[in-house]
Amino acid sequence: MSPRPFPPRPQSTKPLTRRARSTESWHYPLRHHNYRIFVVLSLVGSGGVWMQRLAQDWLVLQLTGSPAAVGLAVALQFLPMLVVGPVSGVLVDLFPKRRILLACQSVAVVLAAGLAAWNAMGGTDVWVVYASCIALGITSAIDGPARQVFVNEVVGDAGLPAAIGLNSAIGQLGAMAGPALAGVVIAHTGPAAAFAANAGLGVAVLVMIASIRPGELHHSPEPPGPGAGRGQVLAGFRFVRARPSLLLTMLLAGLLGAFGMNGPVVLAAFADRVWHSGPAGFGLFNTVSALGALAGALVATRIKRFGRKGIVASAGLFGLTQLLAALMPTQEWFVVMLIVVGFMTLVFLTSAATAVQLEAGANVRGRVLALYFPLLLGGHALGGLLAGWLTEDFGVRTGLVITGALGMVSAAVIGFLLWRCSRRGGN
Repeated sequence: MSPRPFPPRPQSTKPLTRRARSTESWHYPLRHHNYRIFVVLSLVGSGGVWMQRLAQDWLVLQLTGSPAAVGLAVALQFLPMLVVGPVSGVLVDLFPKRRILLACQSVAVVLAAGLAAWNAMGGTDVWVVYASCIALGITSAIDGPARQVFVNEVVGDAGLPAAIGLNSAIGQLGAMAGPALAGVVIAHTGPAAAFAANAGLGVAVLVMIASIRPGELHHSPEPPGPGAGRGQVLAGFRFVRARPSLLLTMLLAGLLGAFGMNGPVVLAAFADRVWHSGPAGFGLFNTVSALGALAGALVATRIKRFGRKGIVASAGLFGLTQLLAALMPTQEWFVVMLIVVGFMTLVFLTSAATAVQLEAGANVRGRVLALYFPLLLGGHALGGLLAGWLTEDFGVRTGLVITGALGMVSAAVIGFLLWRCSRRGGN
């Protein structure tokens, strides 16, 4: 069955009423009981997933002593999204999001508990960690779009813009805070304890999902029928292809994922080979990055109209701060620059994710996000391989300089293409 065309959304020129302005405030969604629970579970859940990822990366480095092996682990965590991602959007549109979240979180708990037990018993086969990376990648490919689309059901249309911005910031903050916590736990008690702690956090998230009140949810428009799966996947591609500015924003996120979001590889290498500070330094680096991310999240949620120019500018500054961090002469100055890097990471990711979600209507949002997440995190996977190769063959500092410079070039190229689209009257 051919998918129906998506009508353009009308653009209102009327000034916002007092009530409309209030719905764009970041605190408006927090008036909903379900959203208050959702914010907490999003922070804990996102932090737990990234805690698991960092613990896996550090364990691979312990078992192999190779940054390239860590790069492979990072790739295996995100490459499944390139395969599963487009299909997961249809699953999100077909089935209740709350049930999808419960199922995905249950799998994540089993993976964390299994690795904790295996590592505590002295397991040393790196392929076990690689298998866990693949399983977590498949789970995240389904959980990510479902979690983002579920925001609409939690707050309804009135508070959606503010909720999208706040939820994006919370999710990305968890992505920074999780590794920071993992670094501290690993430094004091080892990877097994980090896996066990994540399993405990996962159980807490399951309880919070179960406590969301189904009767207060705002259900999305009727999803496509079961026989429309193939056509619906293609419909997501058509929707994005018809909007060049949306496509370019998503592409920029993928490029920055490849050239900028290589923290697990780079920070581990700096702690191990440059500053010789071990797990304690690794934990410190992730902690200060999380502090910068918190500041970036607070700033990003207060910017109601960031615009394409702001997204491109934040991407360019993201690459520049990484390049400068690589050139810092002492560990103290390196730590200061990590705060700035964390800040720019959250400003860019939150503004880009908010722009993508607001561009997509509720009836296609799951499929658009199922394309956005593979681009972002698939780029992250390729970036892990790239960073591992550059670090091993050219040195830690040189690798970060190169990836930071590539991030700046990506921002410049996408910015030029967006300018050309605006001159031609493209969407």
